[in-house]
Amino acid sequence: MYLCFSFILGSFLLSLVPKTHRPNINFPQKGLIAGIAGIAIFSFFPVLEIILYLAPRIGVLEALQSILLTFEVGKAWVFTLIISIILLIFVCLFDYQQKAINSYIGILFILLLILSIGWTSHASSIDHVWGFISDTLHLTAVSVWVGILIVISWFSTNHVNWLNFLKWFTPVAIACFGSTIITGLILMNFVVPEYTNSWLVPYGQALLIKHLLIIPLLLYAVINSIFIKKRLHDSTDFNPRPWAKMESIIILLIFSATAVLGQESPPKESGVLPDNVSNLFDFIYNGQAQQEMTVQLALNPTSASFIALAILFAMLMVISFLKKAPAIMSFLMSVLLVVCAYFSLMLSIV
Repeated sequence: MYLCFSFILGSFLLSLVPKTHRPNINFPQKGLIAGIAGIAIFSFFPVLEIILYLAPRIGVLEALQSILLTFEVGKAWVFTLIISIILLIFVCLFDYQQKAINSYIGILFILLLILSIGWTSHASSIDHVWGFISDTLHLTAVSVWVGILIVISWFSTNHVNWLNFLKWFTPVAIACFGSTIITGLILMNFVVPEYTNSWLVPYGQALLIKHLLIIPLLLYAVINSIFIKKRLHDSTDFNPRPWAKMESIIILLIFSATAVLGQESPPKESGVLPDNVSNLFDFIYNGQAQQEMTVQLALNPTSASFIALAILFAMLMVISFLKKAPAIMSFLMSVLLVVCAYFSLMLSIV
């Protein structure tokens, strides 16, 4: 669902950018239609989970009617479905690439859909005002930044005007990343009051992996904004798209971790019980997790070794670019970086 939001919003935004300030892009209408349909379909899954829970007790039709008419998540999905259908018809009838007003209208529809998703978020259920605002701003900032990156890296037909593209995209990405960090910290305050203790449960594990993936993402951001700009000044033949693609793949992994967060109960709601301890945590500590356990960190030789390996793989990510190695090599280094950073933290628990 996050990918659908990003792709659609990125397509609308890039259609507003003059062709002199971006590479040539092949905007696939079928992809746009699939993305809109994806938002309607994927946002239905939380509703489906509740239906499957209630159906054995009151029947499928009664459960569906009750959820869609009385539950906030159900009413929000009905609104999402209606707006998605309107947007789908709009995209089929009007060419947003030729008239800027059509892109602005499309952006308005997407923002309405983001508001709907924010209304049913975990944070919004805890604090209806600040939780809703924080989650909505978080998803909007991510969709703008990631959407532009995904469309430009996977659907551009060349890399002309890449320097002009970086001139405006770099500050946009920095602003969006800053907004994402600030709103993310606010959201954590709502749903994860004790960050390290949350590692005991699946929600906390997914959150930890998501945060660790931000490390290679930042390294790719540095490579794509600073090092690539210098190389393009030295050689106009250099193609930066593979490196942008690697950054977008890291973002897709972050989306995957975020999707897990949306399906798990936050520690503030579920607590730490023997039956909801994370399988990952349980595997590493051989079932030693207890209900009253608190997670404290202390450096030891094993965890220090993994930290050293993580730093090494971070350096190799940058070196692989400087040595003109294939972009996929840096991606492998980024995966190993996250794995080593994860074990360094998990093995530091006392």
